[in-house]
Amino acid sequence: MLNPGPRVVSDVMTHTVVAVGRDASFKDIVRLMGEWRISALPVLEGEGRVVGVVSEADLLPKEEFRDSDPDRFTQRRRLADLAKAGGLVAADVMTAPAVTVHPDATLAEAARIMARHKVKRLPVVSDGGLLEGVVSRGDLLRVFLRSDEEIADEVRREVVTSIFPATSSPVEVDVREGRVTLTGRVPDPSLVPVAARLVRAVEGVVDVEFHPTGAGERGAVPGGPR
Repeated sequence: MLNPGPRVVSDVMTHTVVAVGRDASFKDIVRLMGEWRISALPVLEGEGRVVGVVSEADLLPKEEFRDSDPDRFTQRRRLADLAKAGGLVAADVMTAPAVTVHPDATLAEAARIMARHKVKRLPVVSDGGLLEGVVSRGDLLRVFLRSDEEIADEVRREVVTSIFPATSSPVEVDVREGRVTLTGRVPDPSLVPVAARLVRAVEGVVDVEFHPTGAGERGAVPGGPR
């Protein structure tokens, strides 16, 4: 059986989402964040189309500039923040357009979007921009909670049996704390990096090493993330 592919955002996202409209007051936004212990809220309009996101960072300028009189340099450099400091409703302070992700994006794609835009949470939207859920950093990291037994079973089923079928000395799989070690006879050494790459793609794998024996042996092949 071939690997059906990595899990996608819809597998791990939170479906129940706290959101606000464009006219939500500053205090209501702060209150909701405190009640739900979240750091950002999607801003919606119409039937649920995401038009922006308001985060703690968007709200902080109101406190930062509350009792200060910025000089001209600060006024030029922090123009957007100064505008948010005077904001009264979500539409005044939100970051727009929102950085979003689609439900069929892989977890790796979602992680790259978060890293690129330096955000902790992403609204999950349909092709029409309607809110379907939210995915957080913690959601993406849940794959590393898979047990060693689950990871080992998947590596044997999806990688070893397809790359090294019907070998007289089967490749052994050992997983400890997400670190995968493959040991065994490999007739074709060129398959080692292929197998290592496929093992790295198994969710929950922290690292992989291959220790080939017998014909074509090349020694340990590290297979950490690339």
